[in-house]
Amino acid sequence: MKLQKLPIGIQTFSKIREENYIYIDKTKEALELIENYSYVFLSRPRRFGKSLFLDTLEELFSGNKTLFEGLYIYDKYDFEAHPVIKISWAGDLQTLDGVKERAFDVFRENQEKLEIDCNATSSPSSCFDALIKEASKKYNQKVVILIDEYDKPILDVIEDEKQAKIHREFMKGLYSIIKENDKYIRFVFLTGVSKFSKSSIFSGLNMLTDISLNKKFGDICGYSQNDIETSFKPYLVDVDLAKFKHWYNGYNFLKSAMYNPFDVLQFIGNDFLFDNYWFTTGTPTFLIKLIEKNNYFLPKLSNITLGKQLLDSFDISNIDLEVILYQSGYQCLSADTREKHLYSGVEKSLK
Repeated sequence: MKLQKLPIGIQTFSKIREENYIYIDKTKEALELIENYSYVFLSRPRRFGKSLFLDTLEELFSGNKTLFEGLYIYDKYDFEAHPVIKISWAGDLQTLDGVKERAFDVFRENQEKLEIDCNATSSPSSCFDALIKEASKKYNQKVVILIDEYDKPILDVIEDEKQAKIHREFMKGLYSIIKENDKYIRFVFLTGVSKFSKSSIFSGLNMLTDISLNKKFGDICGYSQNDIETSFKPYLVDVDLAKFKHWYNGYNFLKSAMYNPFDVLQFIGNDFLFDNYWFTTGTPTFLIKLIEKNNYFLPKLSNITLGKQLLDSFDISNIDLEVILYQSGYQCLSADTREKHLYSGVEKSLK
């Protein structure tokens, strides 16, 4: 039997489906989201499948039903097409001018895709506002807004508190445009590594539902043990699965114990060599900068317990390393004890 290709580095849902890459069906969670929520936020570590899930939502709301044949959602959703605005914060974001330039580029890309000319160039906020209104007017449908790594403009300069606050205030103003245009909007979904407190960047988006630690959506990203024992079984015929689990099954968001997709795919693609694949490419630069700047004493972080209140308190002026380590992927959540613990060996990895 010829195995499906491994989607290493591929975050485009249509490419995965059309070119026969293996895909773990997340459309049950997608259907639950779009039928019951309007404004959603999801925090997950980097390289955990957030961008692919976002792209899946884009195809759903674009009405591309054929891509979903054979998946859970195929015969359960009407696939009504909506104009989709997709925002991804890539590029040089070290200065406010750089952030604004990227925002203008993103909105121009969306204008071209939706074949809209907003004629609003005085500021990124005015352009965003016009884009939402014009898209809804042209297509006679409410708009869907998908934002990948909403926090990147802040995290890229998080070690510089003054600059980070400048970026935060800009982002707060930009995202407040969403709230002001509620009547034009069908669905909003934001992803990020960190969850800033509601008193900071989220003050303009206080209607968001945070599903990051909602048990129903605990498996929304990543591979479960069942996925490994079914979909990936043909790829792991001669692998010591107990050892494999010990190495790569260390995440839990109040539901199943999850494997990081990047680790799984890299392990198979590299001839079953056990290695720290995620750490090599997934460790956020901002985390290393903060550890070096603040001279954190890492050994004291073993076996700590964090309460939900602490997890909700993260802000530029209140940077708690334990919270950042959890949000960026260096802590896991025990479904049995509801406690957050550092990954074993993280102190060594960060030295």
